[in-house]
Amino acid sequence: MTAGGAGAVPAHLPALHLPVMFEQVMDGLRILEDGTYLDGTFGRGGHARGVLQRLGAGGRLLLMDKDPEAIRVAEQAFGVDARVAIHRGSFIDLAGWGPAQSGLDGVLFDLGVSSPQLDVAERGFSFGKDGPLDMRMDPDSGESAAQWLARADEREIADVLWTYGEEKQSRRIARTIVARRGDTPLTRTAQLADLIASVVPRGAQKIHPATRSFQAIRIFINRELEDLEQGLDAALAALRPGGRLVVISFHSLEDRIVKRFILKHAKAPPANRRMPVEIAFTPTLRIIDDARKATDAELAVNPRARSAVLRVAEKLGAEEARSRATGPRTTREERGAA
Repeated sequence: MTAGGAGAVPAHLPALHLPVMFEQVMDGLRILEDGTYLDGTFGRGGHARGVLQRLGAGGRLLLMDKDPEAIRVAEQAFGVDARVAIHRGSFIDLAGWGPAQSGLDGVLFDLGVSSPQLDVAERGFSFGKDGPLDMRMDPDSGESAAQWLARADEREIADVLWTYGEEKQSRRIARTIVARRGDTPLTRTAQLADLIASVVPRGAQKIHPATRSFQAIRIFINRELEDLEQGLDAALAALRPGGRLVVISFHSLEDRIVKRFILKHAKAPPANRRMPVEIAFTPTLRIIDDARKATDAELAVNPRARSAVLRVAEKLGAEEARSRATGPRTTREERGAA
């Protein structure tokens, strides 16, 4: 077990990779020595190392990631351990992966782009480092950001910037992209960042004018929100009773999806006065941690954890679910008539 309080960075982990909310994640997973755990977003393995340290000889650690570089790191670091299975792919496909089909005692999703992806200019995620305008987490699948921006019409680009980045200048940015791409194709991150900065007034905002647009394009290119919705369903189906779902999100769009998913399965919907009879509800999840944030101690070491939000839920067994179920309730008028 790793010493230190919540938010402390374990001494055994590589100095260049700081896993966000490490101790909180370990507590949330509540790791059993002989349990089976899935890290659906391996990244560089900071959380995975912590899980493996807590497993006994009969435990299992399943690692997934869409990024081939992440899989290479996983195979180098964990490939010789018989307790570990590694699979390149999205967590939406976890139900079809053999090692996960026997049931899981914990699932971790650490969402968004990883620090190594941001730090490598060639991946095209960061406007702060000039590189090819790619942004794909799986560089062997789908369109790159450059390819999409070269063919999408003005309305589609504007819709993406507004929907996934909440960019108020989405129409102006889209109009400028379409106007300029015919003369100079957008192929580099610096090109796109400079274009956006030229049409978006910086004003008093502290962030770079391209921040929201880069986020929006990345989310769209990688289908991050759609994959998250499918992945949460797959995780719930794969969890054993008592198993824990642990999700770290980094912006409001993905956190909203996680929050609504957990509430949908943990609490009965609010009463509707227009419905004559309330629908019976049987919960399948219990909320363990609700919107937990990184500690000040962690933020001092790892500023990228500032926007992280941790949510933890536990899958209920059939007996406990029945005990928490709510049956149909009659309306006031029906009770009076009786």
